Amino acid sequence: MTSLQAFLKKNTKLIDATLRRVLPGVTIKPKILHQAMRYSLFAGGKRLRPLLCLAAAEACTQKDSRSSLDQTLLLAAALECLHTYSLIHDDLPAMDNDDLRRGKPTCHKVFNEGIAILAGDALLTTSFGLISQLKPPRRYPHSLFLKEMAHAAGSLQLIGGQVADLEAEGKKVSIADVHFIHEKKTAALITLSLRLGAMSVNASSRDLEALTKFGKALGLAFQIVDDILDVTQSSAQLGKSCGKDLVAHKATYPAAIGLAASQKKAEQLTLQAEQALKPLGERAGVLRLLAQELLTRKN
Repeated sequence: MTSLQAFLKKNTKLIDATLRRVLPGVTIKPKILHQAMRYSLFAGGKRLRPLLCLAAAEACTQKDSRSSLDQTLLLAAALECLHTYSLIHDDLPAMDNDDLRRGKPTCHKVFNEGIAILAGDALLTTSFGLISQLKPPRRYPHSLFLKEMAHAAGSLQLIGGQVADLEAEGKKVSIADVHFIHEKKTAALITLSLRLGAMSVNASSRDLEALTKFGKALGLAFQIVDDILDVTQSSAQLGKSCGKDLVAHKATYPAAIGLAASQKKAEQLTLQAEQALKPLGERAGVLRLLAQELLTRKN
C-alpha cells in the first residue's frame, strides 16, 4: 500500500465515522429528512474536500503542535455536508436534472423533490453548526472560519458559479466564461477545504498562502478532468450520467477548446499546483500525490 493509499484509507474511515456521529440518526423525527440526508452523504463519494482539509492540516502541523485531530475532523465533516448539499441541489430537475449520482439514484429520485431540497438545506445548515463547535487555534479567530465558509458557499463563489453555469447553457461562451464558472463552482470549495485545514492547526501565513495558490490551480484542474471524463467515460465508470454536458450544451473546457487542449491545460494547472507547494517542502508529500492522482483518475 502506497503512502497515499494509506492516507486515504485511514482518513476516509475517520471522516465517515465523524459524519455518522454528528448527524441525527434515521430514527429521529422527521425520519424521512434524516434518511435523505444520510442517503446522499453515504452514497459513496470520494470525500475529496474533507481529505484535502486533513492533508493540509497534516502538512502544516508542527512537531510541537497541540492541535487536535478532532477539531480538523469537525471541519472535514462540515465541508462534506456543504459539498453534498450542493450536489443534491445541483441534481434537481430545475438545475441539471440528473438521475444518477455516485452510482446511485439521486436524492430526489429516491425520496421526492421537496424532501431533496430540504435535505440539502439541512446539510448546509449542519455545516455551519459543526463549525460553530470548533475550538479555534491561537492565530485564527472563530469568526474567520465562519466568514471563510460563508464566502466560499455564497453568491460570490459557489452559488454565483452555479448561476453562471445555468445562464451559459446553450450559449456560445468564451474560455474566460468557462474559467469563471469552474473557479467559482469548483475551485472555491477545494481552496476553502485546504485553508480551513491549515487554519485549524495554526498554519503560518506563508503556508496558508501556498495552499491557497495550490487549491485554486488544483480546483480548476479537477473540474477540467471532470469535463473530459464526462465525454470519454461511461455512466457505469463515472457513477453519474455521462454525456449530459454535451447534450445540455454546458460551458466546459472540451466544448470551448477541445479534448487535447483541455488535457494539456489540466496538466499545466497540476504542475502549477505542485509548484505552489514549494514553501511546504516534504511536508506536502501527500498533497502532491493527490494532485497527480486527480489528474490521472478515470472516475
